[in-house]
Amino acid sequence: MSSYKLFAMGNPLLDLQVTNGEETLKKYDLKANDAILVEDKHESIYDHVREKYEITYVAGGAAQNAARAAQYVLPENSVVYVGSVGTDDLAEQLRSANKKEGLRDMYQVEPKGGEPTGACAVILTGHDRSLVTKLGAAEKFKSSHLDKPEIKELMEGASHYYVEGFFLTHGLESTLKLAKQSTAAKKTFAINLSAPFIAQFFSSQLDEAMPYVNIVFGNEDEAAAYAGSHSIEPTDTKTVALKIAHSPREDESKPRIVVLTHGTEPTVVATSDSDEVKTFKVNALTKDQIVDTNGAGDAFAGAFVGALIAGKTLDQAVEAGHKLAQICVGQVGPTFAFPKQTIL
Repeated sequence: MSSYKLFAMGNPLLDLQVTNGEETLKKYDLKANDAILVEDKHESIYDHVREKYEITYVAGGAAQNAARAAQYVLPENSVVYVGSVGTDDLAEQLRSANKKEGLRDMYQVEPKGGEPTGACAVILTGHDRSLVTKLGAAEKFKSSHLDKPEIKELMEGASHYYVEGFFLTHGLESTLKLAKQSTAAKKTFAINLSAPFIAQFFSSQLDEAMPYVNIVFGNEDEAAAYAGSHSIEPTDTKTVALKIAHSPREDESKPRIVVLTHGTEPTVVATSDSDEVKTFKVNALTKDQIVDTNGAGDAFAGAFVGALIAGKTLDQAVEAGHKLAQICVGQVGPTFAFPKQTIL
């Protein structure tokens, strides 16, 4: 059996990151702190940023970021990641970034001439980031990839699973396959709400997966969107966290953990075995310490899961999440400091 403990699945993307993007936000009618899938009116944004800005290319995709974060805090050969990429240079850049950070990727690869590797325009304005994603090959992921012997071995050998909410826009079948296997084997399945539009427009997919979920991650905006689509009032993070924690689950022998971050405000944690909500103070960084907030939530989630895999307590997992998120915002893009810092 393999030594890999975390099996992550999502949309592999190469981020095209630009700064001082106020003009681009206005041109494409984007919000300063948001994440959306590309629409027809945004199609030219990728060419636009290439022409108008100096671009920083960063390996992205929410679950891939979280997988690299988990690998950062765990021993070598602990995390494997699956998703679909094209046969192109963008995929090679992703592989190179993963190799640097010790993450094993087992991509499904689209044939040459097929869909290209997905891309995300990351428009930074101050400490805010607006994400516009074109899924490309990521949207072509097939659940049959999970049945390949080499993938199945890694999947069955893992103790924890992680899927980004963005993946639910096209990958419900694969998500349910992984989630149901996790529940049947009494393992731990985690999902990230990822963006407000997931709870708003893909709530039925989210609701299908939720009974199999043991850990839910999100932030204050995603919590408010979830509250809106599920008639939860009031919409504060504590109330939403408790409602999600106590929603129906298939395996009642294992408590569900709901973790909602809120920037520099306290992180909220609710569990299904309690009616109390715990809060954890965030040690805020100074403005000059913040380089880029893109990927901070993914860093938190990856470190949190990594800490649990390493046998740490819930409180220690939150602390690990805070530490790695702070390291992440001190770097350009969802990357981490090397040589590795001790997080656990």
